[in-house]
Amino acid sequence: MKKFRKVLDGLTTSSPGVTIGSPSCGSAAGTPTAAPTPREIDVQETLVSENFQLCKTVRHGFPYQPTALAFDPVQKILAIGSRTGGVRILGRPGVDCYCQHESGAAVLQLQFLINEGALVTACADDTLHLWNLRQRRPAILHSLKFNRERITFCHLPFQSKWLYVGTERGNTHIVNIESFILSGYVIMWNKAIELSTKTHPGPVVHLSDSPKDEGKLLIGFESGTVVQWDLRVKKADFRIYYDEAIHSVSWHHEGKQFMCSHSDGSLTMWNLRNTTKPFQVTFPHGKIQKDGRKESCKPILKVEYKTSRNSEPFVIFSGGLSYDKAGRRPTLTIMHGKAITVLEMDYPIVEFMVLCETPYNNEVQEPYAVVVLLEKDLIVVDLTQSNFPVFENPYPMDVHESPVTCTAYFADCPPDIIPILYSIGAKHKKTGYSQKEWPITGGTWTLGSHTYPEIIITGHADGSIKFWDASAITLQMLYKLKTSKVFEKPKPGEGRAADLVEEDPFAVQMVSWCPQSRIFCVVGISAHIILYRFSKYDANTQIVSLEVRLQCEAEDVISPSENENNPCFSEPSSHSPQLHHQHPVSPGNRTPEGSKDSVPCLKVKDRVVRVPPGYQSELVIQLLWVDGEPPQQITSLDINSAYGLLAFGNCNGLAVVDYLQKTILLCMSTLDLYGASDPYQRLTRSPRRNRQSTSEFCMRGLSNFYSDSKKRIRTSYQSLTELTDNQQSIDMERSKSPTSDHVNGHCTSPTSQPCSAGKPRIPMGPEGPRLTRRGPGRPPFRKAQSAACMEISLPVSHTEESRENSFSRSRSSSVSSIDRDTKEAITTLQFGESYGRKSDALPTPCLWVGTSLGVALLIPMSIPTDQEERMEEPVTIGPSGAVQMLKGSVLRFGFLDCMGGIIQSPYEVWKDPNAPEDPDRPRRRKLVHFSPSSSQDAYGEGHLAVVCSERQAKIFLMPSQSCLYVHNITESSFVLRADVVSVSNSVCLACFCANGHVMTLSLPSLRPLMDVNYLPLTDMRIARTFCFTNGGQALYLSSPTEIQRITYSQEMCDNLQEMLGELFTPIETPEAQNRGFLKGFFGGNAQTFDREELFGEAAAGKASRSLAQHIPGQGGMEGMKVAASGVVGDLARARIALDERGQRLGELEERTALMMTSAETFSKHAHELMLKCKDKKWYQF
Repeated sequence: MKKFRKVLDGLTTSSPGVTIGSPSCGSAAGTPTAAPTPREIDVQETLVSENFQLCKTVRHGFPYQPTALAFDPVQKILAIGSRTGGVRILGRPGVDCYCQHESGAAVLQLQFLINEGALVTACADDTLHLWNLRQRRPAILHSLKFNRERITFCHLPFQSKWLYVGTERGNTHIVNIESFILSGYVIMWNKAIELSTKTHPGPVVHLSDSPKDEGKLLIGFESGTVVQWDLRVKKADFRIYYDEAIHSVSWHHEGKQFMCSHSDGSLTMWNLRNTTKPFQVTFPHGKIQKDGRKESCKPILKVEYKTSRNSEPFVIFSGGLSYDKAGRRPTLTIMHGKAITVLEMDYPIVEFMVLCETPYNNEVQEPYAVVVLLEKDLIVVDLTQSNFPVFENPYPMDVHESPVTCTAYFADCPPDIIPILYSIGAKHKKTGYSQKEWPITGGTWTLGSHTYPEIIITGHADGSIKFWDASAITLQMLYKLKTSKVFEKPKPGEGRAADLVEEDPFAVQMVSWCPQSRIFCVVGISAHIILYRFSKYDANTQIVSLEVRLQCEAEDVISPSENENNPCFSEPSSHSPQLHHQHPVSPGNRTPEGSKDSVPCLKVKDRVVRVPPGYQSELVIQLLWVDGEPPQQITSLDINSAYGLLAFGNCNGLAVVDYLQKTILLCMSTLDLYGASDPYQRLTRSPRRNRQSTSEFCMRGLSNFYSDSKKRIRTSYQSLTELTDNQQSIDMERSKSPTSDHVNGHCTSPTSQPCSAGKPRIPMGPEGPRLTRRGPGRPPFRKAQSAACMEISLPVSHTEESRENSFSRSRSSSVSSIDRDTKEAITTLQFGESYGRKSDALPTPCLWVGTSLGVALLIPMSIPTDQEERMEEPVTIGPSGAVQMLKGSVLRFGFLDCMGGIIQSPYEVWKDPNAPEDPDRPRRRKLVHFSPSSSQDAYGEGHLAVVCSERQAKIFLMPSQSCLYVHNITESSFVLRADVVSVSNSVCLACFCANGHVMTLSLPSLRPLMDVNYLPLTDMRIARTFCFTNGGQALYLSSPTEIQRITYSQEMCDNLQEMLGELFTPIETPEAQNRGFLKGFFGGNAQTFDREELFGEAAAGKASRSLAQHIPGQGGMEGMKVAASGVVGDLARARIALDERGQRLGELEERTALMMTSAETFSKHAHELMLKCKDKKWYQF
């Protein structure tokens, strides 16, 4: 614990001269600077660097770009490999583990060591890895890197320690799983095929041991050759040559026949008695045409042939459809007897696997489900019912149902909010699922003691909002809200839809939620805001619409002088301003009446609508077109339920709305907010032209990774969308102020256009009006694509991916479509109790405004306190009070009392707006205030204001407005996201930088506590979706389909082991079926096959050292800890092993006794026969 005391006396000589509102109070990066304070501030800071550690906790969502699938039928856990080297292991709900190969190579194949708690992965870099799953965080035990051959297929027989590995050259190698060393036993391709064969058989595409005899290995080559290799005598039993390429092979459990799938859409059945030709060839989807020929069909990529005791066998395959049916969706076909069922899938099938009751391949399989891995979904089909219903998926695999465009994270929510959201959302769940339980039930998971209510909110490109229960490191869908229902459906190709966006006019840009009051606000890409209230009752409602005119005009454009050159702009010609009437317009703007003016982008439903329980829209605010110019996207938003106010801003100005009275209180340009307090001498001070932009620096750091063509596109794109750090706007002329009626006035009619006269007039610079950037025929907005797909490197090709990567980024943090050279955007807003002026004795409601030029404004407000007056009297907004300056765009405000405790924003306690009214108890608003002076009478009045920008953090003492501490967070990069959060019963400032660093600073002294180079920012997805929350947690979209949660709290890292699920549980291996006495005696020698005798070093020798390199794995310190602490598990496993051994000995004893009894019976009968025939002569028989 360390005490910080800053006193006015004695500090004036040691501290730099500080002028409030001047940016001169900076310090060297990493060094907090103290400034004089008007009185003594005593804060006990408890956080130290030992309280912080950064680690990943859990990953949610669907594995991005999946490639492989595996299932352990005894442990009942599922593994999914991905193209980026990730492995996702799933069990029962709560058991969800993510592993990553360091190489990042794609996972080609997965093989469980069934019931052994281990997994083998084969990657595209020709490396095999053995993962230990007997610890909560799996680790690699061994790796084997093939140097001269490419791995194409792997097979591990049940209860075997020898892994068969097929290669691209057609050879088959054998790896010892225990030591991960190659055996000297190799099946060379030229020995597997006949010597007379002139062509290479191709890569190995299939390996499997015969169910009838484990000493026989079936090898399938791509060209259509199938060989059964006798491992004992080292020669081929038979060879099959087929004209069509083979994709997969599947055995009948008796081992007498097998099925192959081929590239021409056919299935062939082969009998081991006659391998000269298939005894059955079928084209399941190939019909006979009029000319008698078969339709050409697509390849059948995989087939599985499974038998059942009580019914016909199942033949399940993917692909095989005829080519002439264009546009058909991918299918999975289930052939059961004569019945053929075709299941159409929403996405291409990557892999599928049939789940069977037994792990033994020589028993009746009894399939009960089939897992289908699609490109963007995971489904499990119930095979036990004739209509083959799908199981309801308990995992959150539909995060990406519509691309995610924004996220919000709320920890320590009110405990009643999750159950009520779940109860509302449960009424809208889909039906028709299988009634049986989800079949993937492996692992164990308990709730744990370190849990609290957490909610994640995701906004999507189609305008939908999803609320997720994120408590206890799980993720479960609670409630879905569709914001598009507020608007009329735009008709494609005409009217506003053509002028607006080609596809996603309702895409969500940001959300604001107050869990206590349950007020919810959504900002959309069409410059619209929707305010929702929560109700447990359905209602008939009329949506109130407000239209705000917050836009620049064409005559306000100021051209910069020709010698002004920003190094960020590589193509000056493409950025030169033009007059409004010279711009080429899109076809949608060529209307008979001329340019569009004073119309919103979307049409709100103007009729009474029936709304179900849940979030119900109350107010829609839309920005208007002005003289053919579309409205600029909204960049900042804050709402306060206690005040009944909503504030929002963009690159043109600020607007404040009273949502209780449905009126607009303030609508003015950013420049006019300053009044006489403008911190820039805009007419006399010249810009620093040679100063590099923050975005350019970030881009230069990434430029080494991309080609020149991509650099050019990226630079052009950056100049349109990124903020620069030049302060050229100080030369702009002051534009006229809106009329006073629209500054402090209020509107009487909610549906009128009260701000039409109050156009904020602000100069527009090199970017000019939006239409300057568009080519002929292009819509004014780009498609609002997923935040998950916003790459900094933009592909040259105009593909779907290219279009998605061109997202016009709104600036909720520091990434925006604002040109800071000429516009001062509103980048953050925060309502709260504060002191608007130095002379204020008591805190009053205020609005803190942060701009892209690093200015923090404080706007005091006067709000009637009486409930009746509040609904009738206007809220008045005074002229701007304090003005503070920081380096870079302002990102976040926070408030502390003078003891260092966080001050929450006031809120209104939730009451159901549609609940039946009680005449005895009239409904009144119940407000909860957190006054700065309520808990610190001994310390007098005042509070601390935390202001964080892209480069800098400052602590101000209010009301004196003196700067107590300054810290330059970064000089080489810029902060993307910052938040004042509670960690370990204290408060800190958490920051995420564009260079991938995650940092925490103490409050109020701004001491660096943690600085971890966590990840490089290579795409806009992370920048847009990264968010901090209380409890030392954060999240971001790690891929377009996955949410990654991390923690920066040492306490949570220590408790993570307890919170994660166990992947492996000791389970007794099921017994093999009794094969019968005679069958065991005469049914073959499968049980006597000794692989060790064949493949061991003594018999086979050592493999060539140059063929493969063994790499010992780390195993993980965590694994050692688990091993050290898992004595109980070891004892349980040892006991089970002893039980199994005793049981086998018992079975052997029973079999021996049976044989002895049989022998005695035989001896007895023989003796009786001898006695009977003893006295007979030969002729008497």
